[in-house]
Amino acid sequence: QVQLVESGGGLVQAGGSLRLSCAASGSIFSINAMGWYRQAPGKQRELVAVITSGGTTNYADSVKGRFTISRDNAKNTVYLQMNSLKPEDTAVYYCNADVRTVIAGTLPGRYLEVWGQGTLVTVSS
Repeated sequence: QVQLVESGGGLVQAGGSLRLSCAASGSIFSINAMGWYRQAPGKQRELVAVITSGGTTNYADSVKGRFTISRDNAKNTVYLQMNSLKPEDTAVYYCNADVRTVIAGTLPGRYLEVWGQGTLVTVSS
């Protein structure tokens, strides 16, 4: 019903930058919060940043001042600009969205928590 497709991961040297994108598509009535999580090898998935539909943001302490989350509500897309990358930022990054589905084309349906497939970010030292 609803899909999140991420792009923008890759290999970068420490100190470099990457921009991740995540586009939501499908039977969408509205999207509340959208966010980015990451999971490094052998570690639990953790919140990186989240943004509400109104633009309020929240960041993990480890990325404050280096990462910026933003969204384009008209495109149902969330972005993560990552600057001053460190080797410890290496992880699979997952997009997450709280979506209200649409039924019969116009009516609000149920709420879903949707995850993307993940995109790998590798930061070399």
